[in-house]
Amino acid sequence: MSSTPAAWHPDPTGRHQLRYWDGNAWTEHVSDQGRQSVDPVDGPGAPSATSGRIDRIDNALSFGDDGGSKVHEQLGRAGVSGPVAGGGGTLLTEPVLVVNQKAKIIEVTNQYAVFDQNGRQLGAVNQVGQSTAKKLLRLVSNVDQFLTHKLEVNDAAGQVVLRLTRPAKVFKSTVVVEAPDGTEIGRIVQRNMIGKIRFGLEAGGQELGAIQAENWRAWDFRVEDHTGAEVARITKTWEGLAKAMFTTADNYVVRLHTDIPQPLRSLVVAAAVSVDTALKQDDRA
Repeated sequence: MSSTPAAWHPDPTGRHQLRYWDGNAWTEHVSDQGRQSVDPVDGPGAPSATSGRIDRIDNALSFGDDGGSKVHEQLGRAGVSGPVAGGGGTLLTEPVLVVNQKAKIIEVTNQYAVFDQNGRQLGAVNQVGQSTAKKLLRLVSNVDQFLTHKLEVNDAAGQVVLRLTRPAKVFKSTVVVEAPDGTEIGRIVQRNMIGKIRFGLEAGGQELGAIQAENWRAWDFRVEDHTGAEVARITKTWEGLAKAMFTTADNYVVRLHTDIPQPLRSLVVAAAVSVDTALKQDDRA
């Protein structure tokens, strides 16, 4: 993981939700449910041999992370020219988000870094709650795409901002978006399977907006409010032939056009940071 920038990641020991990687090594700093504490990496309760081997495969077969140095290049590919005014410096207030999936030849756990338009890391998205059996299943088959997926969106300090759950599915996906305390904020609900994919953004039983795929491969999305007006756009950026051929990484630029009110804004951000894992995990196109 020597190419991975300093950030919070799923704890490789399995004893905690997150552990801080300082850019060179795992530290003793850990986080559970947004609460930080200290636990040495070589402390009691080390992972089993099987679990450890799977995690080492997941971390070692890395193609190199994009990091902040690639952000401006990605913004150009997405058509975002020049600085975008506004923003409060957090995941839920910035007008532009750059979501970079950790590039791996073999992907066992989904991991993303989220940057602002200036290349500053705002947080991370990590898949959580995977058992050793689920990781092994994903390593040897594609059955994992039908199982339940859980993601946590953390800010730069490791605090949970949003919790996302995509329950087990057969055809259409639903993503439940929750606040850190488990209170439901809303849902992202797939409406169709044929043609350009569409998702409804719901809260309290009402549709607040929609996500419209702009092509059949579901790479670029138009995000609308309940009136049909475009309020945001999610654009997949091309990372070069080498990564496209040999890794599973997907990277997106998110541009919010207006100061979107809650809870729609949280749903838009949730969709933006999880568009690959939560919305098109079974696509991989």
